[in-house]
Amino acid sequence: MTAIREVLRRSAASIRSHLTAATGTTGEEQDSGSALVEFLGAAVILLIPTLYLVVTLGRVQAATFASEGAAKEAGRAFSLAGSVADGSRRAEAAVGLALADQGFSSISPAGALTVSCSTVVCLEPGSDVTTTVRVDVTLPGLGGGADSWLPLSIPVSARIVTPVDEYKEAGE
Repeated sequence: MTAIREVLRRSAASIRSHLTAATGTTGEEQDSGSALVEFLGAAVILLIPTLYLVVTLGRVQAATFASEGAAKEAGRAFSLAGSVADGSRRAEAAVGLALADQGFSSISPAGALTVSCSTVVCLEPGSDVTTTVRVDVTLPGLGGGADSWLPLSIPVSARIVTPVDEYKEAGE
């Protein structure tokens, strides 16, 4: 073991002397400032993907809040309406407000909302109204073109079942 250590020491000393003779400086002087450059390089390489992940997860969380709130309010608005047509208008308005509140105003409320009833007569007293809201969260910063082979959105949906009041007058 000691022979190997001695060979390594001689090799290191020989390399140091060749560096000093070739450049006129010692190894420590050549290395000054490189730690800062390496740190900045590593920080940029780690910071950009982390920042992208935070932005993407923030949009997914906002879509979760929007879809849950929209489904709940749409079910409430639909179940309290006097007719199915009036309930549909109220539910779409509630979905539009909830989506716009979380920054998804470009999404069509009619396209994001699905309403189904547990009975043939939709607003029959004692029945249930199921509202589902689906929001597709597009990945930020990715342009078009890749969407044919790469999914560029994350689907987020919420489903709420709202009871129709048993003492309500039957609707259409």
